[in-house]
Amino acid sequence: MKTTTESRSKTVTTVAARIAGEDIAKGDYVTILSEIIELPSYLWDCSGISQPIDELVRIRYLPNAAGEPHKVVAVCLPFVYAKRPRGNLIAFDTRQQQLVRLDRDNGRSLWKQMGKPAKKKTK
Repeated sequence: MKTTTESRSKTVTTVAARIAGEDIAKGDYVTILSEIIELPSYLWDCSGISQPIDELVRIRYLPNAAGEPHKVVAVCLPFVYAKRPRGNLIAFDTRQQQLVRLDRDNGRSLWKQMGKPAKKKTK
């Protein structure tokens, strides 16, 4: 008995790739993967071990804006300057923010879609 399976969907899954600051170029679509916050150790009371007062505690977290596409307009390391879909600029610091490069087609499509104003509902 022979069995065949047909896929009706031609969905292609892409993966955002982590990128080093020196590999980012003007025109790339990037988004934040994670950020690092640094707090003075005297504010960190979650440890049974005391740390030197001048030592920083680093915490990696996922920001709310993770996944929002940005179009790179200039790179001057460690800073990456990018445009948001609605037009305003943002500066990323690659020492504190891990960026990923989006697939060019997906990035362009998402950037255009997110830049469109929402349609008003009429009753």
